Amino acid sequence: MRASAPYPPVRPPSPTPALAPALDDPSSSPSSASRSLRSRRGPRITDLTVQVPAPAPSHAVQSAPPPRWRSREFVAYYCVFLVALPKMWSLAVSATSPKREAYWRYGPHLSDGWIFGRRVDVTDDQYHLFRSHLPLLVALLLLHVLLSHSFRLVLSRISPSCNPRSSSYAPSKARTARARFSATFSLVLLAALHGSSLPKMLAILWANYRIAMLGGSAKRSGGRWRREWTPYATWAFNVAILFANELAEGYHYRAISPSLAWLDDYGGLLPRWHISWNISMLRLVSFNMEYYWASSAALHEPELPTSPMQKATMRSPRTSSQTPTLDPSASAGNYTFTTYLAYTLYPPLYLAGPIMSYPSFVSQLAGPSPASSPISSPAAPVSSPSPRSETSPLALLSYATRFLVCLLTMELVLHYMHVVALKDSGSGWWDGLSAAQVSMVGFWNLIVVWLKLLLPWRLFRLWALMDGISPPENMVRCMANNYSTLGFWRSWHRSYNMWVVRYLYIPLGGSSRPLLATLGVFTFVALWHDLRLRLLVWGWGITLFIAPEMLARRFFPASRFASKAWYRPLCALGGVANVLLMMTANLVGFVFGVDDARALWGIMLGGPEGRIFLVVASACLFVGVQLMFEYRLLASC
Repeated sequence: MRASAPYPPVRPPSPTPALAPALDDPSSSPSSASRSLRSRRGPRITDLTVQVPAPAPSHAVQSAPPPRWRSREFVAYYCVFLVALPKMWSLAVSATSPKREAYWRYGPHLSDGWIFGRRVDVTDDQYHLFRSHLPLLVALLLLHVLLSHSFRLVLSRISPSCNPRSSSYAPSKARTARARFSATFSLVLLAALHGSSLPKMLAILWANYRIAMLGGSAKRSGGRWRREWTPYATWAFNVAILFANELAEGYHYRAISPSLAWLDDYGGLLPRWHISWNISMLRLVSFNMEYYWASSAALHEPELPTSPMQKATMRSPRTSSQTPTLDPSASAGNYTFTTYLAYTLYPPLYLAGPIMSYPSFVSQLAGPSPASSPISSPAAPVSSPSPRSETSPLALLSYATRFLVCLLTMELVLHYMHVVALKDSGSGWWDGLSAAQVSMVGFWNLIVVWLKLLLPWRLFRLWALMDGISPPENMVRCMANNYSTLGFWRSWHRSYNMWVVRYLYIPLGGSSRPLLATLGVFTFVALWHDLRLRLLVWGWGITLFIAPEMLARRFFPASRFASKAWYRPLCALGGVANVLLMMTANLVGFVFGVDDARALWGIMLGGPEGRIFLVVASACLFVGVQLMFEYRLLASC
């Protein structure tokens, strides 16, 4: 059965005759249509939302209700919102106040701040590492962008075939030249970052590349190697490397020979190279699978269930990138070892992403050319808007401003509430706190998790955009602006979600076997993040929590019931349940662990105060979900 459209239904705009065909044409770019509509009306608050491709309005949902922003119902919601939001802040601030008797447990772990003499909570290791190295990262960003643009400028002057304005421009040569520069810069950078561990990384990269080449050169039958084995070998090799990296702690030279032990002393700036290898592993799988699919198409073999051609028809704009994703042909020029190194070790995206597929990266290496078309392929006509609009000076300034606003938000949160230090102070940190305060400590810990991931992703994406490469946006919504479990995972680490859909979810059966595919996906996602039991519990819990929404969408489709008066309140109640389940799952996986999360719910349900607060909080969440519904409808106009 086809999945129903999610609630709320799209409220169609009132297009002019010139725009109507573009909106009705599924092949047109939804984002370009949205930009055209925004240019015809004044600025709105929804313009602050990160714009990504969205499905064109469906003919089945053209009868959406009128806006409710000025209705009496929403006036009441505004009153609740204006009271609840400051209260959420004050509860967390009071829970971590220096006046509390338990302050001595975590106060010494705070650092000197820069906002009005307040102490700052930088006890989170990941954010502390990013914050302390931010000046170095900015300096590296500027150096790389300067060298990259200078290289391309000089190259375009001395080689007409690499000059987009020249009549003899050859995108393949420009692509190869830029790949060589990027690979060279990456090797120098990795030598500084990881020191003597660079040969280990190159050995893994070479072994994976050889597996890919076996899949492209071997015949379908006969010989020692069958092409059909390549995807299985790719997955087995890369998953085995993840486990081996963890168990061997990055491999020590002294384990090979005592005479090589001195090499272990030259670990570079980041000796634990294997910690960030999880990100690189995704690129290795992407390269191998794309080469396998493209070479299959070039050999005119029967379409496989996960081939690019079928994926092109199965993928919706919801899971596609806003960057070009045309699959390169399987020619040797598009899959050289140099281009492979440039992709897997691309400096702006190496440490944390966002994740780009190999076709998307390679298609942008040559840069925009007014006289040439994108890379053609016999396999994948999945196209997206050109990244040129995202790399214009005004767009870059706007995106840099977004990053700075998010950084200031994080600093304000950590200066005024020390929720991370409190929850890390040991079991029983909730003693003396009310149920409302305990819940807000959990909520603001999740906000900190969201911001600490958002900031490096935004910085690294800004770096790539300044270099002329447009990767997907990882975070497209605030953590607190989600009522759908499925929608939450599409907008949280979005590029990773797109990777999972393309290389794992669809091969496991996709929408034909949603529960099995989802279980497989989240098991992999949990183990990919870290080999810990609590993350495995988190992955299985997410699968369990997604099931009710999937069933609700099947039995109460918006296409059938959206016009009913009771449908929207029912969806809002479902959204409240989703929010509570998502918060629980993420508190288990990334904040408290199983035991502390169980204790938190014990406080919520163990006494009259907790139960009353849970009812009040659920009512506030109901209001929040209603506002989210209306915000989505406004954004779709």
